[in-house]
Amino acid sequence: YLGVMPAYSAADDALTTKLVTFYEHLKDSSAPSHQATVLLFDPRDGTLRAVLDGSVITAKRTAAVSAIATKLLMPAFAEVLCILGAGVQAYSHYEIFTELFTFKEVRIWNRTKEKAEKFASSVHGPVRVCSSAEEAVVGADVIVTVTMATTPILAGDWVKPGAHINAVGASRPDWRELDDDLMKNCILFVDSREAALTESGDVILSGAEIFAELGEVLKGTKPALPEKTTVFKSLGMAIEDAVAAKFVYDAWSAG
Repeated sequence: YLGVMPAYSAADDALTTKLVTFYEHLKDSSAPSHQATVLLFDPRDGTLRAVLDGSVITAKRTAAVSAIATKLLMPAFAEVLCILGAGVQAYSHYEIFTELFTFKEVRIWNRTKEKAEKFASSVHGPVRVCSSAEEAVVGADVIVTVTMATTPILAGDWVKPGAHINAVGASRPDWRELDDDLMKNCILFVDSREAALTESGDVILSGAEIFAELGEVLKGTKPALPEKTTVFKSLGMAIEDAVAAKFVYDAWSAG
């Protein structure tokens, strides 16, 4: 796939386009599944200001949005973080979650255990490698799913009541990470209703009702409900890339 994600923010004085290539299940490939480049333009005359590494921006802005959702939606006393998946997004989520929140335990599961063990040995802090997704999930307060799964790898039966889930993988309308039991018995938040109803298999195939966009919670027009079992379905928005790219450019210019 080749994705094109243009965005303009007058408030941030940012005009960008992100180009993303997505190649699934390449055998013996050292190239990541997602590769991206962000082009930043001057909104006044269309001049190209910068070409930025979109893969780094995508990893960091996606984890940052998950962190915002978690800050708003996680239970009051969250002690256990669970990450399902051990790719690029697992690293970026671990980095910001352990910086912003205090967890007593971090668990990880990956389809290939070697990748999970590599993750645990390369991050700064103790991580428990689990032999099954169920083992990783049971009792966890915050769960992050960052996998390439096309069928559910997280079952509602395993999830602790009141836990918060950030569902980041399964970005196609026929792909799933979460089962129907979880989707139909959670309070569902999304980054974009429009995107979720056309791109997210977890939302489309389960028929789950969207309670709110994350922006509505931030603006105070919808409640967060952290005492409930909550799911934030993240698909990513072009405006996140625009704001992040402008932030990088402004920091570079000032330096």
